[in-house]
Amino acid sequence: MRVVLAEDLFLLRDGLVRLLEAYDFEIAAAVDTGPDLSRALAELKPDVAVVDVRLPPSFTDEGLQCALAARRARPGLPVLVLSQHVEQLYARELLADGSGGVGYLLKDRVFDADQFIDAVRRVAAGGTAMDPQVISQLLNRRAQDKPMGKLTPREREVMELMAQGRSNAAIATQLFVTERAVAKHTSNIFGKLGLPPSDDDNRRVLAVLAYLDRGHTRD
Repeated sequence: MRVVLAEDLFLLRDGLVRLLEAYDFEIAAAVDTGPDLSRALAELKPDVAVVDVRLPPSFTDEGLQCALAARRARPGLPVLVLSQHVEQLYARELLADGSGGVGYLLKDRVFDADQFIDAVRRVAAGGTAMDPQVISQLLNRRAQDKPMGKLTPREREVMELMAQGRSNAAIATQLFVTERAVAKHTSNIFGKLGLPPSDDDNRRVLAVLAYLDRGHTRD
């Protein structure tokens, strides 16, 4: 699996290269600026991009904007964004096209090799990998809305795990319940949020996040 990596800090970039290679990823390019990232994504057509939100020359959201531009040019390009802090606006921008193959992780997660590699693989496969802190903030922000307020504590737990990209089996293991119980909870969640149910894990996650995103735009 070919990866384009963009990170301006040399030590972190070098560490990520070594980590990805240790798990049999091929590093197509490892760059440290927005322009270099844009060129690498356009020319090398990687299987997945791992991108720091903030890159030179602007050090604002250069990395994210380059990744979004690359996804517009190549719809569905898998992109995993890394950020130092939770920035809900960045998460919403990344999810806006609803096509999947996206992830948003805090850089602290990189130090958990298994979690980071799982996120890269999930995104590369067209799934979603959202940092638990991002999901928690999105859910808490909307908790007082009538649809969100209808969810039981257990349904909120299930939805947080769904939004991270977890399968029913993984959710069942995490919560020590049966897959049948998880399926019932997810059905209830979609019913309460007025969203059509789906057996497609990626589609259902994006549907929930899209609902939360629309709620933010009305605040």
